[in-house]
Amino acid sequence: MPFGKSIRIFLPDATVTGIRHAEILNRTGQAIACPRSRLDELKKWPETVKPGVYFLFEARLGDSKPMAYIGESENVAERLLAHDRKKDFWNEVVIFSNKDDNLSKSHIKYLESRLESLAKNADRYELENGNSPTQSSLSRSERDAMEELLEDIRLFLGTLGYPILEPLIQSPHSALITDGPLIPSGASSDEFTFKVHKLVARGIQSNEGFVLKKGSIASKTNTDSLSPKLVKLKEQLVIDGRLVRENEHLRLTRDLLMSSSSYAAALIAGTARSGPQSWYSVNGKSLKELEDQAAESLEVQLRGDNT
Repeated sequence: MPFGKSIRIFLPDATVTGIRHAEILNRTGQAIACPRSRLDELKKWPETVKPGVYFLFEARLGDSKPMAYIGESENVAERLLAHDRKKDFWNEVVIFSNKDDNLSKSHIKYLESRLESLAKNADRYELENGNSPTQSSLSRSERDAMEELLEDIRLFLGTLGYPILEPLIQSPHSALITDGPLIPSGASSDEFTFKVHKLVARGIQSNEGFVLKKGSIASKTNTDSLSPKLVKLKEQLVIDGRLVRENEHLRLTRDLLMSSSSYAAALIAGTARSGPQSWYSVNGKSLKELEDQAAESLEVQLRGDNT
């Protein structure tokens, strides 16, 4: 059973886009997020001149996947000055280190390897890393300690606005697994299907919107009713290789997060659609029916609480 976590974020100059320091109560891990324009200030932070791992992030612009780079160093602040000269794509860095100074070179190499593997499996960013880093050999106790720290890093990243380690499709049992990705256990019972003409798509609702599942089939053509934003997105997905031409249709090669079930249905059909009336659960009920049932159930519960 997962327990709630409280993350404390300190804003030294009271700006949400400036430097931020994050920590979890009673934990040794810590994170610092810093805009590229303020790298020269990092050496004033002892947390950055020690062994650690870091992420370079590109700002999310347009509909293409942003880029990221994962690295490690025994002195992160110095390494970042080199990246400032050699890597152009990024605009912010997030650094992770330990308060107790117990991270060795072997520890941070292990973390770097695992973080790259998790980020690749989550598939939210295009990694700028070249060769995959070699995972260092640790004792069982050290490995378990690093896996625990990985869970903290995942929480820090998501809270700071970078869910790079979060799989698009999750279940209540999703967790960091040693030597493996963040994987939902088993098929989701909340899967929905949309069928129109010869198109068949599957997806699920998530906390972030609606996820179209890999293998969904979409229309090659669009009608005038399809929003210009979705037309542009569709073109970008073809360029990125996330939609590939297959016979008379397009096939989705990766899970894709959409803002709503209606946008997901419209992208598939190539025309404006009502998502709640298009997607059906495994038991044959439309998303609208399920939403109405949930609303009625909540209303009955609220009436009961007020009596």
